[in-house]
Amino acid sequence: MGAQPIADNLFTDDNMSALVGARNKQTGQIFFPLPLTPNDNIEPIALATTGTVWTYTVQRFPPKTPYAGPADPVNFKPYIVAYVSLPGQTMVESRLTGLEPEDVEIGMQVELTAIPLDPDAPAEDQVMIHAFQPI
Repeated sequence: MGAQPIADNLFTDDNMSALVGARNKQTGQIFFPLPLTPNDNIEPIALATTGTVWTYTVQRFPPKTPYAGPADPVNFKPYIVAYVSLPGQTMVESRLTGLEPEDVEIGMQVELTAIPLDPDAPAEDQVMIHAFQPI
């Protein structure tokens, strides 16, 4: 079966090359994620794949339910969570990957990627989530 996105309508395609956002047809406001409930006033759009780190924190302990990732406190690996500003669109809450917490800088340029929610899961059971990495 191979790696699958954690949710439907998260990515624009099977290559996970862009996130699906939403635009309010009346106001033009763009937001993420695309609502699960259909709405005639909302249209899906592909979000920008590059942006800047607006702010961040480090998740140093397993999140509470409904977190679906590895939650064993002994094996838990801290990760960086950031708000990424997509130019002219919106901000996306996302993991940062490919760097250590001490290397993150507010304002740094990042690009979209997809990473496994649980890197230790077997390949056939991988669930992919969106993340951003340094450019």
